[in-house]
Parts: sequence; structure tokens; C-alpha cells
Amino acid sequence: MSEPRVITFGCRLNTYESEILRRHAAAAGLEELVVVHTCAVTAEAERQARQAIRRARRQHPHARIVVTGCAAQIDPRRFAAMPEVDHVLGNGEKLQAEVWHALARGELPRLMVGEVARLRELAPHMVDRLAGRSRAFVQVQQGCDHDCTFCIIPRGRGPSRSLPAEAVVAQVRRLVAAGYREVVLTGVDLTSWGRDLVGRSALGTLVRRILREVPELPRLRLSSIDPAELDPELERVIAEEPRFMPHLHLSVQAGDDLILKRMKRRHRRQQVVELCARLRQRRPDLVFGADLIAGFPTETEAMFRRTLELVDEAGLTWLHVFPYSERPGTPAARMPQVPKEERRERAARLRARGEARAQAYLAGEVGRVRQVLVERRGRGHTEHFAPVRLEREEAAPVGVPLDVRIVAAEDGMLVGRPVA
Repeated sequence: MSEPRVITFGCRLNTYESEILRRHAAAAGLEELVVVHTCAVTAEAERQARQAIRRARRQHPHARIVVTGCAAQIDPRRFAAMPEVDHVLGNGEKLQAEVWHALARGELPRLMVGEVARLRELAPHMVDRLAGRSRAFVQVQQGCDHDCTFCIIPRGRGPSRSLPAEAVVAQVRRLVAAGYREVVLTGVDLTSWGRDLVGRSALGTLVRRILREVPELPRLRLSSIDPAELDPELERVIAEEPRFMPHLHLSVQAGDDLILKRMKRRHRRQQVVELCARLRQRRPDLVFGADLIAGFPTETEAMFRRTLELVDEAGLTWLHVFPYSERPGTPAARMPQVPKEERRERAARLRARGEARAQAYLAGEVGRVRQVLVERRGRGHTEHFAPVRLEREEAAPVGVPLDVRIVAAEDGMLVGRPVA
């Protein structure tokens, strides 16, 4: 191994930041380096990160191993105690170029983790390539000001900070010039973008400005958004702009109002149903995904069924289902817990409901012509984020949107044939 290697866990924001880390390390002349970029959303994510650290040491016995990311920020001493680890960096420090130069000079302390609660600005980082990605991610927001009882991420990311619109537009323009045809805006609490900026702008105005000022961008998406915070301008953009992809992923989490209240979510069940109906009325082909937690503390079988029923009632198609995972230090961890076996069983039922809805949607796509962004080995996604496999892998170049006729739906994905 000569070039720095970054092993990434977690969200799209981590994916974007990993490219920044890779560039900083390479610019500092670092070789024989492994960076493990951790996630703290679940205990399983942390366990996988520790496994990756041990595996990296076995595979690269002479490399320096740096651990960073949310799990490292929240519990740095636990990672510093691992004999395989050389350095632990906080989420604020990891994005500073000088930190990586200090590492190259041998001047970096073993533990360098600052207080993220003190961070107030989001610095722009100009990226024109994301290794191994045909879809580009752009970080427009960082941190979170909310206190959901199950979530530890504010302790890892700090308060909400927004990247000014002009910096976002410049980054998108740079990526498009580098050949990317789809951009995904990412953030920890994406719909809070702009509230800390002068004039207190809103996400809809940012999306509208990107589409207006970068007309050569064919496809724009958002990562997960809070159903309680869609601003009116964003709803208009979704309805009016064909280059905004007809797919939204909502941070729903539960379908029972009492559980939502105990989670300290700011929406209620009916708001999700009404939002999906309202947006679908304005743009009928809109497809929704959702994050859902099964087995949250105090959840009864009746409460869980309300979440199960919400999948059909709101018309959700792509589900990300998680059995509840205790995060020490969060209020939910101190609530009466649902037995882990019940959490897993409910998560399986919820996934099965999601798979049934996804299969029904995919079956309805057969015979249609969709535009597919080809990503790798003849695979990609439609505008609605449906996975597609081309009949012939060599049928299209990677990273280029292609009109494809859907000829079948099998194994959880569509099968397509390029339109001549």
C-alpha cells in the first residue's frame, strides 16, 4: 500500500468527507496510511468499525492507522485504547489540512479531539472527484440543533452550520465540470440549511438557485429530510423542476404518535400522510423512501402495527429499517426497553412490508422508459431511485444518464435495455 486508504462507515456525509480526508492526506505526502471513518448511529456500526481497525492492522502491519468520525468523536479514549490505533482525530480536526501535515511531520498527538459544541461555521472544501462514485455528494449543512431521545449524533457533529449558497453553487459547478451528471445534497439535518446564515434562507431557495445557476446539471437529489421542515419553496421546486429527481427520503422513524412524542420528533403520523399525499398530488410520479425504527423503548405491539400500517397509508416504497439500538447517554437508553428479540422480529416484519411494496412498484415499471444513471458494471438507478441492471453490462458508459426500456423486474431490481 502506498496511497492513503480511507475505510468509510455510515452516511453520505461521511462519504463526502472521506474524499476530503483522502485529499488532505495525499497532499501531505502521507503513505502507508489507513483512515477508519467511523459512524455512531448504531452499536453495530461501531462494532464493524472496530473489526475494520483490527483487520487493517493485520493486512497493513506497517501502516499508521488513524480513527476519526462520529464514534471517535463521542468516545475517543475507547479507540485510543486499541493497540492497533496510532491516532484518533475529532470531527472538527479531521477536516483541517494542517492536521494531516502535522501527522506527516510526526508532530500529531495520539489523541486530538476538540469540543464540537463550540463549532459555529462550516468551511467549504472544493472537491472535483469522489473515488469510486458516479453520483456526487455535496455537503451543504453540518450538525443538528434538535435532541431526539434516541440520537447521539449531535454529540458527534455539533450544532447546525450551513455552507453559504454561493459556495454550494461553486462546488456543484466544479463537480459538473468534472463530468458528474447527478449531485446529491447532504447534511445531518438538511432541512435546517440556511437558518444560521444572514437572512435566514431556506433549503428550497438553495435548490432553486443551484438549478438556475448550473443549468448543465441534469439531475439533483436530496439526502434524508425531516418531514416536519419542508419549506413552501422546496415544495414548489419539487413540483415544478423536472431536473429535481422525483424521489424523497423522509426521516419518519415511527408511525405511532406517542412513540414519536417519546422520540421528541417534531412531526406526527398524520403530517407524514398529508405531506406525501400533498406532494404526490403536485407531482404524481413522486416516490418516497423512509427511515423507520422498530422496537423503540415502550413500543407495544399495537404501536408497532401503527408504523407497519403507515407504510401503506403514506405510500412509502424504499424503506431503511433499523431495530432500535441503545446509545449510552441518550434519554431513550434510560426508558423501559423492548426485548432485543422482539426488536429484531418487528424489524423483519417491517422490512417484509417494505419489500412487498418495492416489488409491487418495480412490477409496475415494466414496459416504461426510464432515464438511468449508469454507475458500475451495467447497474444504476432510475430518476425514482429504483435499482436497474442492464441486460448487457457493456451497454453504456459509467456516469452517463441513459434512456432505458424496462423489460423485467427480478431479484429486487429492474432489468433494462437501452433505447436505440
